[in-house]
Amino acid sequence: MQCELIISTYNSPRALTLTLLSVTRQDRLPDSICIADDGSGPETRDAIAAFQARFPDLPLRHVWHEDRGFEKNVILNDAIRSSTAEYLVFIDGDCLISPGFIARHLEVARPDRFCSGSLIRLDDATTKAVTEEDVLQGRVFDLDWLKTSGALRRLTGWLKAAPLPKPVLELLEHIYPVGRNWCGGNASAYRSAILAVNGLDEDMKYGGGDKEFGIRLANSGVKGRHLRFTAPLVHLDHPRSYKSKELIAQHRVKIIEARKSGKFWTDDGITKGETV
Repeated sequence: MQCELIISTYNSPRALTLTLLSVTRQDRLPDSICIADDGSGPETRDAIAAFQARFPDLPLRHVWHEDRGFEKNVILNDAIRSSTAEYLVFIDGDCLISPGFIARHLEVARPDRFCSGSLIRLDDATTKAVTEEDVLQGRVFDLDWLKTSGALRRLTGWLKAAPLPKPVLELLEHIYPVGRNWCGGNASAYRSAILAVNGLDEDMKYGGGDKEFGIRLANSGVKGRHLRFTAPLVHLDHPRSYKSKELIAQHRVKIIEARKSGKFWTDDGITKGETV
């Protein structure tokens, strides 16, 4: 099964480089990588070129559009539309994936299922201190390193670092009381399932677009499977200047409507002007 890793980014070349370096350590490499770039400047293009020069055997493509504000859903739909892979894994360009990340998503993949995991969040000071060697040597996933950074203050944070045998963590994922929502920073699905709901709603900006998309997938018969404890991912801290309370409130209305109506198709998605 051909698998493509889609990485969303916007003007964060250092974080993107660290993310890409974590990909090189995968037990099961993706067959290709797509950078879904929401309008970054030339520094991001240069960072991608530098990575390609270091790792020429890892297929990578760069999908970009001009900067029109926060339009992550638009560029993700462009990446999905242009992909030729059967299975798509999604992360953000400020996330470091553990060595078994891709393999775990593929292990539980089914046409009637989407997978979604959690994030281990670093604070600003730790984020700024992370080096390329920390990623390449795997220190960012070491339990002692994460504990020292303050990322494992709660039991759930500790469990997200996969400290227990895999069968135990799998059992906890089945019984842990958490919603099976789509988390765009750690998620995957068959491309055919995504196309069947017309992808993400491009009218939705920051705040709620992931959840609305997951609800429509579920409405179409593709149910969520949470990889809360078996697909570790470390999230680098960053500001969110694009966050808007007004937009989040508007998006909440769409989320409620999708849940109540059972709709699975969005008119403002990958295909325009067609309704199912």
